[in-house]
Amino acid sequence: MRVIGLISGTSMDGVDAAVADLELRDGELELHPLGSISVPYEKKLREDLGAALPPGTTTAEVVCHLDNEIGHAFANAAKRALDELAAGAADLVVSHGQTLFHQVEGNKVLGTLQIGQPAWIAEVTGLPVVADLRTRDIAVGGQGAPLAAMFDVLLLAGSERPTAALNIGGISNLTVVSPGLEAVGFDIGPGNALIDAAVSHVTGGAEGFDRNGLMAGRGQVHPALLEHLLADPYYRLSPPKTTGKELFHLSYLLRALEKVGDVSPDDLVATVTALTALTIAEACQTYEVREVIASGGGTSNLVLMEMLANQLQGVDISPIDDLGIPSGAKEAYFFALIGFLTVHQLPGNVPSVTGAARPVMLG
Repeated sequence: MRVIGLISGTSMDGVDAAVADLELRDGELELHPLGSISVPYEKKLREDLGAALPPGTTTAEVVCHLDNEIGHAFANAAKRALDELAAGAADLVVSHGQTLFHQVEGNKVLGTLQIGQPAWIAEVTGLPVVADLRTRDIAVGGQGAPLAAMFDVLLLAGSERPTAALNIGGISNLTVVSPGLEAVGFDIGPGNALIDAAVSHVTGGAEGFDRNGLMAGRGQVHPALLEHLLADPYYRLSPPKTTGKELFHLSYLLRALEKVGDVSPDDLVATVTALTALTIAEACQTYEVREVIASGGGTSNLVLMEMLANQLQGVDISPIDDLGIPSGAKEAYFFALIGFLTVHQLPGNVPSVTGAARPVMLG
């Protein structure tokens, strides 16, 4: 079966699309990646999305508008993937959509909202669409995340030592596979979310992220600010746990700055970069991880990856590219996998990771 996977992550910068041929053969699931593309959102759409997120307010009219505009953006990406990567032939589209809100109280998730009306995708491509992928896991007591765990568990099933699949998107998440033990996974905390927020703030919106970690590399970590950020109660919660930009956003960072006084732009970016590295390292150390397979946009931040390597000395860190999956396209490929499982009436969640009461089909 040829499947197109679509995702826009918590960085909210556009739609990633990947095409894969998937087949169940002799009890093993084979995935053959055929290629991926990334289609940026238009500037106005990114701004409208940002304005609708907490701590901002919104209306039903705005949410309806965004649902359709994101749907059109996903439909455009799906059609491009169909034409450019799949030679015009595919069987299924799987759309994660764009997370607008993840309703969390402590360790419990009450609901989640992914927008991007799938009817537009179906109409433009002429293909069936699997969508609304997280809610079923929540309905059976799960967190609805991280859904990448199914992909990670299958990918790392042969590991002979504790191995972590790390994704550094807007939020960083981890799946740990250890011989003889159930998989463990959770959202660690802000991956790029606070880095991007800091860069946008100090540059007046001229830059949206720290390209190659240049700002962090020029700065010095501010000890008082880092200590304050590390004191957030989220880090002390036990898995399963999930989070998002409803917690880690610019206003959150500005409130922290009010507690510690002036911090230079480069020092601010260096500090939130260190926060991401330290929280990832602590998560890996807790589960005695000996190898990390890294993916996501954060892997392009050279300073972040250097900080992480310094914290995890003796741990092998390599990109998922070495296993044949482009780092920036991993999420699109794993949603293609989940959709494939759904249409074959197979569960797509990993209860030991999400906290769900049982395995369920997703979408």
